[in-house]
Amino acid sequence: MNQLLEKAIQAHGGLDRWHQFKELKATIVTGGALWGIKGLVQDPSPREMTIALHAQTASVRPFGNPDWHTAFKPGRVAIEDSAGAVVRERLDPRTSFDGHQLQTQWDPLHRAYFNGYALWIYLTTPFFMAMPGMQVTEIAPWIEGHEKWRGLRVRFPEGIETHSPEQDFYFGDDFLLRRHDYHVDVAGGFAAAQYVTEIREFSGLPFPTRRRAYVRDDKGFPNFDELMVSIDLDDIRLG
Repeated sequence: MNQLLEKAIQAHGGLDRWHQFKELKATIVTGGALWGIKGLVQDPSPREMTIALHAQTASVRPFGNPDWHTAFKPGRVAIEDSAGAVVRERLDPRTSFDGHQLQTQWDPLHRAYFNGYALWIYLTTPFFMAMPGMQVTEIAPWIEGHEKWRGLRVRFPEGIETHSPEQDFYFGDDFLLRRHDYHVDVAGGFAAAQYVTEIREFSGLPFPTRRRAYVRDDKGFPNFDELMVSIDLDDIRLG
């Protein structure tokens, strides 16, 4: 295993601890400019996010109706009711973003897909990097103010849904995550820098509970006036 990745995983609680659990639930509140750009209404109501830790599946509830939730896995996204009946479904959902630009409007299934893959990646960082097929290399550090954050570049294998095939993750002196860079391919490929703060411990594992994703320029600098997505997490439960 890459030495920096090994230290980052250990700082985040270690693989032995991670493998004691199969599922994560969290309360999330989301905001930011992206939803309005996509023609979606975003309210500040808390929702429950559920993910599997060792396979890429995710769900959020409620979604569009008090009785509905999303069901995401690679190759499929759906909206289902509490009995599991399908309200709406889309197979091979990634192809539904073909030709999309930043201003292209999304429907609820576009959003459900985006939410599913994105939160799965965020909530399993850095542990997913140890899964089979991940190509992880150390890259040049990022200088943030007076701090130097060491970086890992991840090349994702086929079968993992995510923002873009290649993404960068930066870690502080304590080897905890500080920043995550990617291109949002499903929204015209704009470059984003996501800063993570307010790290808290749940079930012996530290998680950032505040995430803020900004547009970044071609030199890597974020525009803090362009907050695209905000995510606040609380009550993280592993089981």
